[in-house]
Amino acid sequence: MRELVAAVRRGDVDEVTALLESGADPDTLQDGLPVLCLAVAAYDEPVAEALLRAGADPLRRLPDGSTPLLRAVDGGSHVLTCALTSHRVPLPAPERAELLARARHWTEEGAEAGLRRRTGLTGPVTRVRVEDDMVGWWCEQLTLGPVTVRDEHRAVLTSTEARYGIRTPFDELVARALAHPDRDHVVWCDVVFTLGRRLDEETWQWSRDLLNHPDRLHRLLAADLLLGLILGDVVKGHDPFWERGRELVPWAEQEEDPEVLAVLLHGMTHDSAPEIEAVGLSYLTHPDPRVRALLPETVQWAEDGRPQVSSESLTAVLTLARDEDPGVREAACRWLGHYRGREPEVGDALVALTHDERQPVRICAVSGLAYRDDPRCVEAEHRIGPLDPELPFDERLMDVLRYQRRREAADGG
Repeated sequence: MRELVAAVRRGDVDEVTALLESGADPDTLQDGLPVLCLAVAAYDEPVAEALLRAGADPLRRLPDGSTPLLRAVDGGSHVLTCALTSHRVPLPAPERAELLARARHWTEEGAEAGLRRRTGLTGPVTRVRVEDDMVGWWCEQLTLGPVTVRDEHRAVLTSTEARYGIRTPFDELVARALAHPDRDHVVWCDVVFTLGRRLDEETWQWSRDLLNHPDRLHRLLAADLLLGLILGDVVKGHDPFWERGRELVPWAEQEEDPEVLAVLLHGMTHDSAPEIEAVGLSYLTHPDPRVRALLPETVQWAEDGRPQVSSESLTAVLTLARDEDPGVREAACRWLGHYRGREPEVGDALVALTHDERQPVRICAVSGLAYRDDPRCVEAEHRIGPLDPELPFDERLMDVLRYQRRREAADGG
């Protein structure tokens, strides 16, 4: 059906879905290939998902001997490979072995070398950074002649091995992540996610030992892995390392790289050990805002939900509320808005933050005043200003209304 082919080429998922619901064949051919291959080549996950839901076959053998699934692997698409794999559960053993072998071959060869092999060309490779706004990671897209691939093959292999219960050695996964030395690269993220789901003492010890490495990238990966282990498996509600952040204190006290230090502090904030607060306070004047922004989270909370706050800690948070960096001010604002102490300077600091240059900080400050039942939130609400209609609704915008209803109920109204 030409209409379906045209809609797939345009990436019009609504039209594709409508045509499929009207009876269009999800395995419609174009130049001898099913339209699923068009979506795979375009890295169009929504269209591919629509075709798969309608029954498109990701394992259909093509004239060149490949399948749509193998083409997703060749293209280096981590998300599409996962999507196509999950629509055939369980994947037959021969296809599973073929998938793993293909992903491993690309991982060992490398994206650029594989691209040159496929095209037979020797000219310059065009490189483009592609970001996933939904997930927050990025990859590099390489094009040579008519062929395009993405450098996600190590993530494809890592997630596929994990899916089928293959426990890849720790050092091998570390090497894969360090081949893309950026916390936001899809391969780095996938390695951290994979190791972070193991939740065993062996992985914890190996990750902690990696903090002793002289190279900052190894220490950064170690900190990221330890953070993932501390957060645990959110879906299963299993977090055996939640109170182990205190073990990171010696490294946090001596770490000089600000990015590594920030990740270590982030992991430590989930522990209630008293020594963690002292580490946080020691970095009050740290030159990197990523480090200063984590200081409020190191201040400990009592079991009744109220912070056990020393005057030194409260003064530190109030100082950060006047920080030059908006991210630091917002972090301090969140903490102050949930603090239940009645010190007048806390409310005054929140009122001052309602004049902040950044709207997210103003929203946070007004919400904090309302949460504290401070009547100044009503007048301060007007300072939030017009909201960007393209942004999702912020639930905190209802906090002043909730405050007013509480007051009306208290007054018998």
